[in-house]
Amino acid sequence: MGEYDSAPGVMRYDRDVRIATIPAVKAGWINKTKTGQWSVTDKGRKALEKYSDPEEMGRDLRKIYNEWRRKHKKPKSPTPAVDEGISEQEVEHAAIALEEARESAWLEIQDYLHRLDPYDFQKLVAALLRGMGYHVDWVAPPGPDRGIDIIAHQDPLGVSGPRIKVQVKRQASRVDVKDMRGFIAVLGEGDIGVFVSIGGFTREAENEVRRLENRRVMLVDIERLVELWIEYYKTIPEEYRRLLPLIPVYFLDARD
Repeated sequence: MGEYDSAPGVMRYDRDVRIATIPAVKAGWINKTKTGQWSVTDKGRKALEKYSDPEEMGRDLRKIYNEWRRKHKKPKSPTPAVDEGISEQEVEHAAIALEEARESAWLEIQDYLHRLDPYDFQKLVAALLRGMGYHVDWVAPPGPDRGIDIIAHQDPLGVSGPRIKVQVKRQASRVDVKDMRGFIAVLGEGDIGVFVSIGGFTREAENEVRRLENRRVMLVDIERLVELWIEYYKTIPEEYRRLLPLIPVYFLDARD
């Protein structure tokens, strides 16, 4: 159960577990996020209730997986050598390698953002808004911000569209309903609020936003923030990309 000879540092047990979960993922019983979170779906819970015999469950799961593979199988190439070029095992290992790389990269990015200076994190959010095409009029200097960290508009003069007020929290804990109400209180009529929090938001805070009738508030957690940073990376001013420098990495696409 040690390391692979061909891949030092990769533990057999970890990879074997990942490979074993592939059928359950394709059957819709397990959901895996790119951030490394695995969870049993409603469909998976029903399967757990249905089967009392693990061997029977395994056999039926394999049938479901084989049916999935049959439906998603690529048509044969007119060149036989192409079809013989990659085995099912190689496909599985390529998929697992990509999964491991995504999780590892995410953990590094997450750790980096948690360690980033709070004011640099604030500048990062402002840079993202610029990359998205908004005009950032004001970024709060270090010190008390009275609930607002960034103000932006849709045009350079701020005469068209609503004003955007942003609160930025680089804290590990979730934003609670008290902080959310405090942010909502500083929004004027017609303002759009954007609350960015690395730690995410409590359910009560999210429900508070859903109940709003005369205010618009967008919630951005760390996962959504990174997604937007990647999406708009090329349009973010180059001098600000250093706040979260990223490079693309390419893997073999060995999917069916």
